[in-house]
Amino acid sequence: MTDIKKPARVRFAPSPTGHMHLGSARTALYDYLLARQTGGQFILRIEDTDRKRYVPGAEQELMDGLRWLGLEWDEGPDKGGPYGPYRQSERKEIYLKYANQLIESGHAYYCFCTPEELAKVREEQQKRKEPPHYPGTCRNLDPAEAARRVAAGEPHVIRFKTPKEGQTTVKDLLRGEITVDNRTLDDYIIVKSDGWALYHLAAMVDDFLMKITHVIRGSEWLPTLPLHALIIRALGWEEPEWVHLSVFLKPSGKGKMSKREATDLVKSGHSIFVKDLQELGYTPEGVVNWVALMGWSYDDHTEFFTMEELIEKFSLEHLNPSPAAINFTKLDHFNGLHIRALPLDELASRLKVYFEKAGLAADDATLRKIAPIIQERMVTLDESVELAGFFFRDTVEVNPEELVAKGLTPEESLLAARRSLEVLSSLTEITPETAEPPMRALVEELGMKPGQVFGILRVAVTGQRVSPPLFESMEIIGREKVLERVQLAIGMLAEMVAS
Repeated sequence: MTDIKKPARVRFAPSPTGHMHLGSARTALYDYLLARQTGGQFILRIEDTDRKRYVPGAEQELMDGLRWLGLEWDEGPDKGGPYGPYRQSERKEIYLKYANQLIESGHAYYCFCTPEELAKVREEQQKRKEPPHYPGTCRNLDPAEAARRVAAGEPHVIRFKTPKEGQTTVKDLLRGEITVDNRTLDDYIIVKSDGWALYHLAAMVDDFLMKITHVIRGSEWLPTLPLHALIIRALGWEEPEWVHLSVFLKPSGKGKMSKREATDLVKSGHSIFVKDLQELGYTPEGVVNWVALMGWSYDDHTEFFTMEELIEKFSLEHLNPSPAAINFTKLDHFNGLHIRALPLDELASRLKVYFEKAGLAADDATLRKIAPIIQERMVTLDESVELAGFFFRDTVEVNPEELVAKGLTPEESLLAARRSLEVLSSLTEITPETAEPPMRALVEELGMKPGQVFGILRVAVTGQRVSPPLFESMEIIGREKVLERVQLAIGMLAEMVAS
């Protein structure tokens, strides 16, 4: 494998049949990195000829997911370009032109076998314990006879006539030369009876016409790679460089993840779908960093990458063909690192959507104040609501029992709360500089531990035992509201003591 010197033209060609998953995201990322690194182009092509599996809205979700990840394309269905259209559903006649060319050159043929006939053949093959394959019934039909039947309106498909002797060798940049015996290859359908070309033909035609230099895709296409190479060669075209990526394994490392398992993941706060990851509070930077390293590495120790660094350092040479287990612990790690790397204004801006989703009117000024005190504490952005929701509530819900500090009685906790209120009330403003020294002096005077007294105040002011730094939080909440909340807590403790 050698480094790419010329500008690469690459395509990400998803089918709009569901949510965009990690495998697609990684393919798109590697495409994007190669294009940007070489000064080439990143093309988005929508492969939507499978109308039965087409999901309305999936195309837009794919585009939204790519943009969220920072993978902006140069040509595509929404942008146009010199080689459009960029939806396969708008290119039907183009594919038929090349299918007819293959028929005329003897590399493809019309097949009139009915589904019922083929089902019977498969049944007999199974009885003989043979792998299912097309028996070649129509392979040697007289072309004139086949053309007559087509003209008469007889239902048919178009099959590629694979050679039955010799071998086919295809080079993969990641896996080296791949050689198969031609006798093991099937005569695959390339155009269905409804006139729609299948991937085997459509993608090859598009890649050639769109001048794609590198095809990066999943290893699930390896079994049909010889077929794709043969189709390209039959049309007299030069092949692109092939790169077939490793598969993703479930977190256990045992097998691929099922759809049901993927759905259940969300309940644990994780997902393999890009849209879910966004909603779960992951950053695009963290996801990109994580995905990039599932199948590629720069060296043995560098793990943190920005997009700019990935563009600079990415190379096909360092791809790993071995399967990669999905490690959500790593995702959490990278996401935390990227949260801490965000400029505070940017972090505040990103947090806003999560507070609004929780029904909290989070103003920009307050968000800017809380960003630095919660930045180090978050793994995902959505945790900000649990950590800091109390800043935007008029009142907080307090569990009276949590107001009783560990090692103190309700009476002692009440005393600590009352004396704390006296100290805080005496201040014209509550800040870390004005409040912490007299409160520490009070702790000494009471003969208690800082964690006890400050813990009572924390629950009173925030409604939670764990929060951002106490005195910084009190400053942001404001003197009046702090005193109100401490007063309410005193009332709760007094009721507890009285009962």
